[in-house]
Amino acid sequence: MNIRDKLKNNERIIVKVGTSSLSFPNGKINYLRMEKLTMILADLVSCEKEIVLVSSGAVGVGAGRLKMQEPPEALVPRQALAAIGQVELIRIYQKFFDEYNQMIAQVLLTRDGLEDEVRRKNARNTLNELLKMKIIPVINENDTVSTAEIQFGDNDNLSAKVAVLLDAGLLIMLSDIDGLFSDDPKKDESAKIISVVEEFTEEIEQYAIQSTSTFSRGGMVSKIQAARYCNENGVDVAIINGNDPVNISRIISGKEIGTLFLSSKSLVK
Repeated sequence: MNIRDKLKNNERIIVKVGTSSLSFPNGKINYLRMEKLTMILADLVSCEKEIVLVSSGAVGVGAGRLKMQEPPEALVPRQALAAIGQVELIRIYQKFFDEYNQMIAQVLLTRDGLEDEVRRKNARNTLNELLKMKIIPVINENDTVSTAEIQFGDNDNLSAKVAVLLDAGLLIMLSDIDGLFSDDPKKDESAKIISVVEEFTEEIEQYAIQSTSTFSRGGMVSKIQAARYCNENGVDVAIINGNDPVNISRIISGKEIGTLFLSSKSLVK
């Protein structure tokens, strides 16, 4: 059995979806893609997988509700947009998940909350209980009181911390490109995808060319940082193209897509 075939054995999976995977280039919500995402995740729960969804998008959704062409750069207005957009974002998720009889729960976390021992334990206990009940926690950072991810990261780092907190087997990060490339594929057509990463070398770091986006604050750099943190703590990571949510099922079934970052735990098996 090759290393990708082993991915199907993971029972607890964290799926991180960023702003670019939830919206069109103009920032408006891609409802069809969101519905496909919810269908795939609901099916995975039906297959006895424990699924946690870490979702960005509140700022972009808030900007759309206020009919803004693009969100402002200033921090406080972005926090206000996040507060507006989070309500709408969860409403949309609830609507689509209801179609597949899948219950969800909203969980807003902060970085300092995950670093405090007591609050960290409380978060873990709550999330474990939800998963035991076959409910999908939909997690976002509480941008009203926390600023780390709203300024940079687009929840990449948060998803990694959640994956380690819950001792997940796999973190799947949805991107707007197919994975980690030898160069920026949007600028260099000859760029080659890196299928498997077993060690974080200087070369791998150089491959992580940070992309820019009006609505997304992450990019490959923050994803690589998140993958390194997960690997150091025994969690495998896959970066795949989120434009087709079916890729989630494909990577779990062992298909040769995306970039797989292997933890030392997987390498010794």
